[in-house]
Amino acid sequence: MKKWNETGRVWEEDHGLLDEEQVAKCSRADVAEPLDSPIPTRMISNGEYMPVPQTEQQKRVEARVEALAEKASRRLGVSRRKFLHSSGGMAATLLAMNEVFGRFFNVSLIEMFEPAAYAAAAPPRDVFVFDDQLHFVRGSKPSPAALRAVAQGPSSAPAVKSNPFNPRGQFDERGEAWGVWNPAQIGLPIEPGYAHITQFIKDVYLDSQVTIGLLSNVTASLVQIECEKTRAPLMAHEAQRGDIVVVLQTSASRNFSKEISGSTRMLCHGMLYVGKGNLAYIQEQIDRNEPDSWKGYNISNAAKVDKDPNSLMRQWRHDDEEVAYPTFELIQKNFERIKNRKPGFNNICVHKGLAPGPPDPLRGHPGDLPKAARDWPNLNFITYHSCIQPNFFLADTLADIQADKLRAGVPNISWTTEYAQLVKDFPNCYAEIGTTWASSVVTFPTVAAHIMGQLMKFMGEDRIVFGSDSVWYGSPQWQIEALWRFQIPEAMREKYAYPALSDSAKRKILGLTSAKLYGVRAVDTGSYQPVPKDYESRMSKELKTLFEFGRLTADNMSRMKETYAALAIEPDHTRYGWMRVRA
Repeated sequence: MKKWNETGRVWEEDHGLLDEEQVAKCSRADVAEPLDSPIPTRMISNGEYMPVPQTEQQKRVEARVEALAEKASRRLGVSRRKFLHSSGGMAATLLAMNEVFGRFFNVSLIEMFEPAAYAAAAPPRDVFVFDDQLHFVRGSKPSPAALRAVAQGPSSAPAVKSNPFNPRGQFDERGEAWGVWNPAQIGLPIEPGYAHITQFIKDVYLDSQVTIGLLSNVTASLVQIECEKTRAPLMAHEAQRGDIVVVLQTSASRNFSKEISGSTRMLCHGMLYVGKGNLAYIQEQIDRNEPDSWKGYNISNAAKVDKDPNSLMRQWRHDDEEVAYPTFELIQKNFERIKNRKPGFNNICVHKGLAPGPPDPLRGHPGDLPKAARDWPNLNFITYHSCIQPNFFLADTLADIQADKLRAGVPNISWTTEYAQLVKDFPNCYAEIGTTWASSVVTFPTVAAHIMGQLMKFMGEDRIVFGSDSVWYGSPQWQIEALWRFQIPEAMREKYAYPALSDSAKRKILGLTSAKLYGVRAVDTGSYQPVPKDYESRMSKELKTLFEFGRLTADNMSRMKETYAALAIEPDHTRYGWMRVRA
């Protein structure tokens, strides 16, 4: 095997395979898996770690799927394999998971037999979706392999050899250390250009129900000064060397999408580099790029405290009167001037949490929000990822829930519970679900249910907004569908006084609340023109140059996916790797 090295560009030999004794306890998954289920019913390893034997819960799911498939295929007069490859097979799998793990997914028995019934339970065609966190990477930078791999699962090999966000090899609720978040990504190569502009437009606007997308950014925390040395940036303009995309590119993408579709399909963030030394850069973005709102990171070195050209930027807090407040003041001053054109300009979106380490106020802890929200009532503080701490794999969080560790009467989900309780009385604070939702809904549905229940209980359904953090995890459609089908189990709601996740609440979370935050009046999806399929041919030479188009040329994924879709090939559910068959 070969793998990417740390640069993501060079392939090298990989000798981290199972030894002979371990292999003797395994069989190839594509040969030994007894059931052609749409979702695996036992752990499958890519050969870089030893899979655990099938759990008792997985055995029950497998047996139930087999029984349901046998009965349904006979009734429909088709083979079991053909049934499992249909929407009925997915319905059967969701039904079996509900029976074993608890009722988390809205699926009915009739959906096994009627594709129309399965489609009817999917997100309605008229649902307005405002995805408030989308990303692409400029053409001179490779797409992050680890972020795609965590959603794709073991089929990421050999590019990524194990779950990059689960170093301890813990198990999720399905008994897997590396489960699949997005089934549509299984088997696709992780190419350096998977998150470049052309694939981004296809994933978001052609392959999902996103009506309006908010194109985001990442404020660089470090810049490279020599081949192998890095340091914090001196100024925001220097930091742009490390940014995966700069505001000139996000604003150009917004303008291009409007030009080719004839309607507003995209908005863009400005880059929230705070502090007195960055005020000129904030105003420069406003004058030249007209961002629709702002995105920053407490955990990145994005604060220029003074105007000394030799001082390094550092992390920052919302409630720092010397650092953050001058920036908030400048944004509010400009908002009063341009709010009729940019009604969401006062939205301060900040990535908090998803940071390893102890509860440190400089690493995304929510303790800085109450004072800022009180001092700046005319700004909206939208907390990305709902402040989850520390990372993508939630085994420890699940263990805390099972141990009944409570905070004010509900299970204590590190930082998210505290966040919701701290800001519950501040109407200008909003929770964005982002990767917190993506990382929990499929692999840790119990955690997902508590997160959604707590946000609704303390903040209300009108202060929660949907973001997918795509295209890191593929097209956002799987997350949209998962949210629409998801429900908080009744027993959990009764025990902790969680509100029901109604269809009305889901519509607000998926788009209507963000529409209010950004002054979007047209929430009828029929009023939006589609992005044309020939969008790439409409990019001018100047626009391609701006996007650094073609600077990395290892990406044939768009053409591969278009060909695959045109052939209408059914998914075969084949898993490649090792399956544990002996103890």
